[in-house]
Amino acid sequence: MNPILRAAAASVMLGGSAAAMAAVSADEARQLGTTLMPWGAEKAGNKEGTIPPYTDGQVKPPASFDSKNPRVRPDPFADERPLYSVTGANMAQHADKLSDGAKALLQKYPSFRLDVYPSHRTQRYPAHVNERSVKNASACKTTQDGLALEGCYGGVPFPIPKTGNEVMWNHNLRYQSPSYVASFRNIMIDAAGGINVQGELDIWQEYPAFYLDNNAVMSASDSYWLVRVDYTGPARKVGEKLVLIDYVDPIKNRRKVWQYLPGQRRVKLTPELAYDTPNPISGGAAVMDEATVFNGGLDRFDFKLIGKREMLIPYNAFRLFDEAACPEARRYLKGHPGPDCLRWELHRVWEVEATLKAGARHVYAKRKFYFDEDQPEVGASDNFDAAGKLYRSVFGFYIPFYETADQGFGDASVTFDFQTGAYLVQADYARGYFQPTARRQPPRFFTGDALAGEGLR
Repeated sequence: MNPILRAAAASVMLGGSAAAMAAVSADEARQLGTTLMPWGAEKAGNKEGTIPPYTDGQVKPPASFDSKNPRVRPDPFADERPLYSVTGANMAQHADKLSDGAKALLQKYPSFRLDVYPSHRTQRYPAHVNERSVKNASACKTTQDGLALEGCYGGVPFPIPKTGNEVMWNHNLRYQSPSYVASFRNIMIDAAGGINVQGELDIWQEYPAFYLDNNAVMSASDSYWLVRVDYTGPARKVGEKLVLIDYVDPIKNRRKVWQYLPGQRRVKLTPELAYDTPNPISGGAAVMDEATVFNGGLDRFDFKLIGKREMLIPYNAFRLFDEAACPEARRYLKGHPGPDCLRWELHRVWEVEATLKAGARHVYAKRKFYFDEDQPEVGASDNFDAAGKLYRSVFGFYIPFYETADQGFGDASVTFDFQTGAYLVQADYARGYFQPTARRQPPRFFTGDALAGEGLR
């Protein structure tokens, strides 16, 4: 059995993924850089050759890429054609490679299909992130029943995860770029196919642990995710601002959220913008903790690591937000995005099953997560209600920044609400941009005081 799968199975037999776990053994850690990549992915491809071995990951920008206009990233794989397509008629042949959400879409919408292309492992990490990931294998561990971290550096926290909580921490502390800026829209397509802009915004995000000059161990009081949002539309949202901060120990240091509301002309703390609180720019089609497939604290669910599997997931989705390749009328159809604008690839994913804890509150009673082995931001989730019925599914879309050496990526996702027939596109930047930046914002930028000072001028 694959050593990673053997470790995962052992952790399940030992009684649950939420327990605090020590770092891996020295023998296991030596796999990193040999049979495993420094971030923990298997270096080899699969035996069928349908998943390639990892080589360099670097994507060469196509000749049509204009470095002076990096917001538009033409598809470097535009000449490729689908190997096959999965439809409602043949989905049974591919059922073991499909999430419940993908199956539900294929069953519900005859117009939906998965065009499956050759798989490309295009994720890359800077050398300092790889070095810290290897150190984490022997140093990083969870505390407080898996809900917090200790002894971790700014890399992948658990390159050889043994629990569900460790996989979820890998997702929460994913590497995208230490600092990046974006301008995008959140769009809800209702059950009738109407396109409704829920929010237009400028956003700044930073992951301080990934700074090149930050070689320190993360402490309980350190923040790992800083978000600043300034709303520019629609008219009802113009002037609103928000700051969100998540911490390495979210039990001692709960998420902080400040909002500035122009109508009230004041800044208020709104920590309730977490968990299953409806996302205020989702049109009722998503909750807060399913942005980026999942985000925030792990304390309301028990996370069980099932293991690894091969799955068809959206990948290298350059066409999705390219207005020239996929104008909005083709991009957003009734019930689902246009299949011509999507690209699906076969990748290995970590599978985690989450069950709502006794006495905890959440609109979802059970959740399944599937995160790519190379980039744990990418993948899917299926979310079930108390009756065990599929409620919503989320797919993360991966678009690497091929103009940068460390090749971060833009995080966009689509949430499908099977109760209403609506779906939400989070971070449509076809008319905006999503770019890494070397410029760090001053610490005050991510505070309520900054919102108050700017909002009241």
